[in-house]
Amino acid sequence: QVQLVESGGGLVQAGGSLRLSCSASGNTDCISTMAWYRQAPGKERELVAGITEGGTTNNADSVKGRFTISRDNAKRTVDLQMSSLKPEDTAVYYCQMRRVGLSYWGKGILVTVSS
Repeated sequence: QVQLVESGGGLVQAGGSLRLSCSASGNTDCISTMAWYRQAPGKERELVAGITEGGTTNNADSVKGRFTISRDNAKRTVDLQMSSLKPEDTAVYYCQMRRVGLSYWGKGILVTVSS
């Protein structure tokens, strides 16, 4: 089992920045990809950004140029630096990690961007 805990969410004005962090505990060897997803009210959960063990990243078109995902393999953490935030970025953000074919999720953290 892998337990994930997100931190860093909150309320920010449009144009501002936030940094989300996610740390893993438990059986954390062999973690491969790490990612951030989000779910806005009334919408489906969507991929925001992902990063492989080797550091290759992919971002959703809606956040390209604004969000940066990074990871620390030794610390078993993944961060999401969010800049130029927009009201439409308001959502619950979830950390996901994959290990040996299984996906593990954090409980989610709320990010609210006011206009």
